[in-house]
Amino acid sequence: MDAFEIRGGWPLQGEMRMYGAKNAALPILAASVMAEQECLIQGVPDLEDVRVMIEILVALGARVMREGDAVTVFPQTIRSTNVPTYLMRRMRSSIFLMGPLLARFGEVQLSRPGGCVIGQRPIDYHLRGIRALGARIEERNGYVRATANRLFGTRVTLDFPSVGATENLMMAAVLADGETVIDNAAREPEIVDLADFLRGCGAHIRGAGEGTLVVQGVHHLHGTTHQVIPDRIVAGTMLIAAAATGGSLTLTGVRPEHLGSLLGKLQEVGIPVARERDIIRIEGLRPFRGVNLRTEPYPGFPTDLQAPFMTLQTLAQGTSIIHENVFEARYKHVDELRRMGADITVDMRTAIIRGVAGLSSAVVEATDLRGGAALVVAALAAVGDSRVEGLQHIDRGYQELDVYLRDLGADVRRVVLSPDAV
Repeated sequence: MDAFEIRGGWPLQGEMRMYGAKNAALPILAASVMAEQECLIQGVPDLEDVRVMIEILVALGARVMREGDAVTVFPQTIRSTNVPTYLMRRMRSSIFLMGPLLARFGEVQLSRPGGCVIGQRPIDYHLRGIRALGARIEERNGYVRATANRLFGTRVTLDFPSVGATENLMMAAVLADGETVIDNAAREPEIVDLADFLRGCGAHIRGAGEGTLVVQGVHHLHGTTHQVIPDRIVAGTMLIAAAATGGSLTLTGVRPEHLGSLLGKLQEVGIPVARERDIIRIEGLRPFRGVNLRTEPYPGFPTDLQAPFMTLQTLAQGTSIIHENVFEARYKHVDELRRMGADITVDMRTAIIRGVAGLSSAVVEATDLRGGAALVVAALAAVGDSRVEGLQHIDRGYQELDVYLRDLGADVRRVVLSPDAV
């Protein structure tokens, strides 16, 4: 088991160039199976979830080459539509393969996906939409099998603007006969990026990033070259870490328009923010104020930044209130923050944070990806030596986090724990 050993109290200072977004790269890699020629995808982060997705593609028969942050997928050799169960259990985003494999090959079998346990994330929206396109679905013993001689365009209204369901249905609809309309579609930038990739392959899509998304089916997709958008969640986490440590950070290669809700909250608490075309600068000034926020689908405040922002609020003057409106079990990091001296009360989906003068060092454990990032931010801001365990969760979404933090002046190292230390 790996852990971060962090000596806190050092402000993050310097410049960091943002890498590609995990949540954009994963569905794009899944969508590549629909193309009839190779696809070159640039800006793919080197993360555990990405490695699992590549393993799945290879297990299906695709040839995959990686050079730096560029991944080339040769889908012509795919022969299987049965996604291996042991890989499905390692990553929830493997569900993205349902729509593409069904659309291209007429069948797919997979088990219910794994991933972080942060609340109920049923795939009912996915299945309901796939059925509406004409697929037959059998669920048995934890497996889902979908078959269709041909998919047909239809109108689907999502009960909730689910990102995953929107992406899966959009991918399936690309090769369906006729027009598909997705109402109450999610509007996240990652959906726009997926649509851009598919359009590069010859798909006809309009309305990506809006509440109504329209897909006109085509018979074939060709290969393309695509650049993945920068990771707005990693960018947000680094900005929060700089603010929490009283540092000064310049992010380059970012899209400030994707982080509007976070930048607005940082300014609201009293932290100066400057933005240019692809640059964000912040100065982590003290003291800063507590604020209230609600997580919402994009363009609202992202649920993936709720936990890191809560860490920042533990150091604010006054009281802050956070309402988590997306996932009902996304406060698992709270007990660990309390071990570090935070004053937090949770009532159902509401957290009340009373600011403290400072956090103290402790040994804490990450139980999910974004909660783990929050604990790293807390350890960077705390006085003394902390250890953050459970890095297998953090590795799913942050590329070489210790390396990037050291480049910004943090005292952090990755260690392998002996059984006696656990």
